[in-house]
Amino acid sequence: MLRVGLIVLALLAGCSGSEEATQSAPEVTVQTPEVRTIVDWDEYTGQFEAVESVEVRARVSGYLQQIYFREGSIVRRGTLLAQIDPRPFQAALAESRAALQGALTRRDLAVADLQRAELLLSEQAISQEEYDARVQAQRETQTSVAAAQAAVRQAQLELGFTQIRAPVTGRIGAREITVGNLVSGGGPTSTLLTTIFSVDPIYFTFTANEAAYLNYYRQNREGSRPSSRDVANPVRLRLQDEEAFVHEGRMTFVDNRVDPDTGTVEGRAIFENDDGLFIPGMFGRLQLLGSSEYEAILVPDAAILSDQSNKIVMVVNAEDIVEPRTVELGSLQEGNMRVIRSGLARTDRVIVGGLMRARPGNPVVPVVADEPAEAEAAERQNATDDAANAS
Repeated sequence: MLRVGLIVLALLAGCSGSEEATQSAPEVTVQTPEVRTIVDWDEYTGQFEAVESVEVRARVSGYLQQIYFREGSIVRRGTLLAQIDPRPFQAALAESRAALQGALTRRDLAVADLQRAELLLSEQAISQEEYDARVQAQRETQTSVAAAQAAVRQAQLELGFTQIRAPVTGRIGAREITVGNLVSGGGPTSTLLTTIFSVDPIYFTFTANEAAYLNYYRQNREGSRPSSRDVANPVRLRLQDEEAFVHEGRMTFVDNRVDPDTGTVEGRAIFENDDGLFIPGMFGRLQLLGSSEYEAILVPDAAILSDQSNKIVMVVNAEDIVEPRTVELGSLQEGNMRVIRSGLARTDRVIVGGLMRARPGNPVVPVVADEPAEAEAAERQNATDDAANAS
């Protein structure tokens, strides 16, 4: 009887210890990785630049008589921007026209002399030498007429250059000089009047490192993703105050060299800009199509931890023991889901909630997060735990 009582007490003590062990194991939220067919989008930082940019400079020298544009406004190609005093050029044109008229008169006289010489030569009234001289004189007058006509055209051009017009459609900049100043033109030191940058469409330039270039090249050779040199691959963009990549464009250019100073290759995309939101010099974040479709496993980005230079996730094994797994990360997808390239199986139970309570090698009580709302709540709990631990 005494022996039976001792056995019962021992069993009760064992059950009590087991219950205490179970109660001491923390509760965590787990979730198996999501399997999804995706494409990768590679991200780059870059700047906008105008498709057409022009420094408006004087082509002739003279006094600036009038400015017609409003700074910062949109101007159309051919719009009159400024006027240089045309009077000296009008006088030069009149002079060249007078010189042309004199050359025409001399040519007509030479033609008449040649006709008379032909008649006299047929009657042997003049020598062949005199006839040849009149032929030469007539040819010289023709040359003089051609030179005078060229001078008239040059004078007309210079008079036209006194009206400075917009060479492209775009947004005009500030005035660099005011009315009444003497401007110089026609040379490398011509006076800068203003600048014009085209608005719609607009370029976005960025650089990719050599490893990315090699990846794209090999994908193109394998036929899984065409090169942006040959195909206008899609791109998406967001500005610094935007959360999502809401602007869509396409690739237009990939440089033909790797910059030896930076080890990068320049790329360029083009975007529609009919509302004028984008301006040259503005920064943005761009996503470029980085792969063809493939099947990937994803976990919540909040479930990924850092261990020195490695990225790890915590999983619960078949004995409900916490195990760290070193993983290779891929791109971040919509819904804050991170692609896991290696290190994780589809059946693994990943800890997505209560990470601060999970210790490698310790037992836990896993609770499955079946619904997306539960996973989101687990992520919020992770943030709460982190904040509490920091305080």
